[in-house]
Amino acid sequence: MDLTLNSAVLGVELSGIRRFTYLVRNTPGACALTIGEPDQNTPGPVKEAAKAALDQNDTHYPPGNGYPYLLEAISKFEERAHGLRYSPEEIILTIGATEGLFIALSTVLNPGDEVIIPTPAFSLYESITRLCRGVPVALPTENCRFQIDPAALEAAVTPRTKAIVLTSPNNPTGCIYTRETLDAVHAILKDKPVFVLCDDVYRTLVYTEGYHSFAEYTDMRDRIIVIQSFSKPYAMTGWRLGYCLADAPIRDRMQLFHQYSVVSAPSFVQPACAAALNWDTAPVVELFRRRRYYVYKRLTDMGLEVQEPEGAFYMFISIRRFGMDSQTFCERMLKEGLVGVIPGVYFGTEGYMRLSYCYSDEDLKEGLDRIQRFIATL
Repeated sequence: MDLTLNSAVLGVELSGIRRFTYLVRNTPGACALTIGEPDQNTPGPVKEAAKAALDQNDTHYPPGNGYPYLLEAISKFEERAHGLRYSPEEIILTIGATEGLFIALSTVLNPGDEVIIPTPAFSLYESITRLCRGVPVALPTENCRFQIDPAALEAAVTPRTKAIVLTSPNNPTGCIYTRETLDAVHAILKDKPVFVLCDDVYRTLVYTEGYHSFAEYTDMRDRIIVIQSFSKPYAMTGWRLGYCLADAPIRDRMQLFHQYSVVSAPSFVQPACAAALNWDTAPVVELFRRRRYYVYKRLTDMGLEVQEPEGAFYMFISIRRFGMDSQTFCERMLKEGLVGVIPGVYFGTEGYMRLSYCYSDEDLKEGLDRIQRFIATL
């Protein structure tokens, strides 16, 4: 019997980020600075809201896109906090930002359509594009201080271009797109039938003034899809909750993929989402701001080249001067120095490594001490 599988599945590998993280975790005595997961726990009021919902037997099928009270709360939060006006009927509560990206690309892509992905980038974008039978098109930014070069973007746009993914603050660089960058992208795409996916999951974790999202360009509202997550600002990674904002006609098509893949987010976690939207994230931002300063100073004092991040909780560190590819460098540093970070090749950019500083102060000091000792041997 000749059994065949979906060729799109055969063309995608398991996440290199997770593979390397498992390698670090399985290395005795290793200090891990790999995954972007806050070291705090979910705030008490958020957990209590879910417990109360269970006690009240909120365990039945909820509306597919989310309870009306939660969609209303998200709508008001986005307008109040970010100036984005989306009605409850233009919102879908998703199983994390991952599902949001999946249903967005599933909705807009036909086989062979191209998706422009500025790199370095989270590998999920390329994998989902391939699973949707699209074609990922890398747009390197490392020579532009991780901003998008307008000429390079214009050259990347073809008649097959269907979407671009903009992540700001960026994973893995912590870069925020400047207003000049966003204006240039807007000028190039405003008259083209190209969707813009704004992965804004780190926008709460910003350490500078003047942040702007591409979602502010309302003249392209019919082509913009905003992806958000509860994971990072509220330490809710294990809850697997996020949401999408999209113009009503697009949202109406996206909900089909949502309905037929997951039906809905669980009922009893939705009161927790509403509680999270009322939680003050300022102390968390200040915590990561302090850690950012400490890690950046330690790295530059070691003589390592790194651009100071303006958001998120990552450092993307150049290792080009050591004459090794990032996989080799990080494997050696794990084996010889017992400290784990993520090779830059997993983000589509060679010659770098990503360090996550959402770990405890003690873990950061120990990990940086080990990095310093390791590079001193090279």
